[in-house]
Amino acid sequence: MNFLEHLLIALPAVFFVVDPPGAVPLFLAMTVRDSREKVVSMARRASIAGALLLIFFAFFGALIFKFFGVSLAAFRVAGGVLLMLTALDMLRAQTAKTRSSEQETLEGIEKEDIAIVPIAMPVLSGPGSIATVMVLMSNQDTWPRGVAVSIAIAITFIVTYFVLVGAARVARVLGQTGIAVTQRIFGLLLAALAIQFIFDGAKALWASH
Repeated sequence: MNFLEHLLIALPAVFFVVDPPGAVPLFLAMTVRDSREKVVSMARRASIAGALLLIFFAFFGALIFKFFGVSLAAFRVAGGVLLMLTALDMLRAQTAKTRSSEQETLEGIEKEDIAIVPIAMPVLSGPGSIATVMVLMSNQDTWPRGVAVSIAIAITFIVTYFVLVGAARVARVLGQTGIAVTQRIFGLLLAALAIQFIFDGAKALWASH
């Protein structure tokens, strides 16, 4: 595949799993008492940290798993299962347990600064997002794939920054129903992606035996 084909695959995959609109209710709940300047600062730092974390795992995550003796095929299956669990929560318009638990949300409300934890990690760049970028990079180490995944991450987090900065406006425009509908659409697409990951991983595992 050429660069554009890689990008057309990577961008929706990364965007759907990061799910910027889905982070709006959590971000609003955790920043309700903060000034506008602080909200903007935390949105900027959360977006930068989340993007850097995903880029790191995209390029070096496979090496970490190889060190522990985990095959890429096995990781594709595990990543697909993880994405399916996330997708099922999104289809029910619920915050995915892989993104944030109720206890983490309550702790975030009490924290002075939530940019890195829990917003950047695990809300934006959680296990599902990390698994997605690693699987996207796992097939071939070609420069078009690497550049495409990096650009997909960058575009996703630029959009995420503006969504978080305008979280109150997004919540007003979409409303709870609109956010729930968006989550369900993203969840459906993510479920299809998860099945593809599981199928590809299972096929590779079967071929290796």
